[in-house]
Amino acid sequence: MRSAPEKLKSLVRAEVELLGYELVGLELTGQGKGGALLRVYIDHADGIGLDDCVQVSHQISGVLDVEDPIKEQYQLEVSSPGLDRPLFEREHFVRFQGNKVRVKTHTKIEGRHRFTGVLRGVAENQVLIEEDGKLHGIAIELIDSARLIPDI
Repeated sequence: MRSAPEKLKSLVRAEVELLGYELVGLELTGQGKGGALLRVYIDHADGIGLDDCVQVSHQISGVLDVEDPIKEQYQLEVSSPGLDRPLFEREHFVRFQGNKVRVKTHTKIEGRHRFTGVLRGVAENQVLIEEDGKLHGIAIELIDSARLIPDI
């Protein structure tokens, strides 16, 4: 999966965990287009509220200002993963097996970039998605983004 630089992930993870939250993942987008957006997803067993996001945002901002891992201007956004939770790590795909997902790849697989179906698990380095009765194996390193599709 495409992800933010390791140094940035390590800095953010340390601060998020220090406050007692789980770092679900982060996205760094829009670099070189007049500024970037750093989106940080956090979670907690008791859920996430606005006050939690504000607290984590202040903590992360201070450290990022000192360490300066993002050399250009950026905006920081902290939020819960939401109902359409993004999946970043191999463990996320294992944890949410049996749920409906939407996966976008940065390289065409079987002539397309998008797959929507039921997450059937992970085998070695592949995410298994069942779509219309057909099982697709998608290499984790080819995944650009993946999200749960909530049953509403």
